[in-house]
Amino acid sequence: MKGFLRIEKIGGTSMSRFPEIIDNVILRSPDDVYGRIYVVSAYGGITNELLEHKKTGQPGIYQLFRSQENYARKMLTLRDHLFELNQTFVAAGLNLDEANDFIGDHIDQSINILRSMENVLASGYISRKALLLAARELLASLGEMHSAFNSANILGNRGYNATFVDLSGWEDSRQLTIDERIKDSFQGIDPFSTICFATGYTKGTEGIMREFDRGYSEVTFSKVAVLLGAKEAIIHKEYHLCSGDPVLIGENNIHPLCNTNFDVADQLADVGMEAIHPKASKPLEINNIPIRVKNAFDPDHGGTLISKDFIAPQSMVEIVTGSDKVTSLEVHDTRMVGEVGFDLRIMQILAKHQISYISKSTNANTIGMIINDRDCTDALVAELHDRFEHITLRKVAIVCAIGSNIAQPGILAKAAGALARDNINILAVSQTARQTNMQFVVEREQFAQAQISLHAALCMTQPGTCSL
Repeated sequence: MKGFLRIEKIGGTSMSRFPEIIDNVILRSPDDVYGRIYVVSAYGGITNELLEHKKTGQPGIYQLFRSQENYARKMLTLRDHLFELNQTFVAAGLNLDEANDFIGDHIDQSINILRSMENVLASGYISRKALLLAARELLASLGEMHSAFNSANILGNRGYNATFVDLSGWEDSRQLTIDERIKDSFQGIDPFSTICFATGYTKGTEGIMREFDRGYSEVTFSKVAVLLGAKEAIIHKEYHLCSGDPVLIGENNIHPLCNTNFDVADQLADVGMEAIHPKASKPLEINNIPIRVKNAFDPDHGGTLISKDFIAPQSMVEIVTGSDKVTSLEVHDTRMVGEVGFDLRIMQILAKHQISYISKSTNANTIGMIINDRDCTDALVAELHDRFEHITLRKVAIVCAIGSNIAQPGILAKAAGALARDNINILAVSQTARQTNMQFVVEREQFAQAQISLHAALCMTQPGTCSL
């Protein structure tokens, strides 16, 4: 029905299986093809090659440029890889010559721009930090331009009216903010008469990667939804948002969530299990635009609807998750007891090092925090040692039982009992009076078993099916 606009994001792993995306998502309902704007990520692994591997940190082209190594050769190797990738989409309808010309020209131009940047850097007349950020944004944009162009090309060649919406600002010197570029790019486009494929990267004067870095495609997705007044924002992933990890707990023991709320989504993001980047979800929450997380390869399932006001009608734990890549950072100082604002000193040091903790617990003379392993730097630890009596570091895991309504008598005892029965010692525990997240710190080697134990004890099977 015209007037019901949906903004849909397709992640990189799903984009790599684009012929299936066409059948399962884009053309699944022949009478409901238009009125949808797809914000697409680069094909799986491409942004890792352009920047660095998101999980391992293995250097990509950006890191080669930054360290003044042979990035140009690596870009030409990437170009050949993208040509090979294009070949795999010919059967789906891609015009190979047009696709190769498009990305080949952009890579050649990028090499020339980066060489010019090198010359400017060598002159010493511009901030190295600012120029490196510009190079990072330039490289990031290539992946999404490639996938968005190909998508529009394929659907156009299949006889549909399709539009490539390039938010990358390529060769556009106008000083537009991110919001201004989105509005400008969609001006004159009727999404109810064409299938729009927009780049996940958006160029803006504020620099989308300066604050969001690798979460930029979700920020674009969120901003497009808000600025164009979408009724629903849909994220297509290669898996369901489930009550637990199917690899650990077993696919027969978990179930997809039908509904949850933005608070739960924030709790998940805090331990690295992002349904959506929290800074991208907040504008959607404020504007009361629900998010639906769908498994692109299980199209008959309605997915998980994340809405502002949902509260589970009966008290239950919806998801058990966590992270085994965290460190327990404990500050013990006998001067702490009774001194107002003592913890402010610790927080100021964390803020200085741009560190956000996941969990915090205190007693009279000890404050313990759980932080990500990557944030536990030598510089941070050295400064804490200089300021406080005793600092203890310990590699641990955190396991969380999360839900929109977990307030029930005895649930904490039930969770602790389940862990105790499996000989899992709780090193620390945290829960606020809001009661949406019980957090248990355990030994790292017990991470998997702790999730299995909590899921078996706390997660109920949701009745019925998840509807659209």
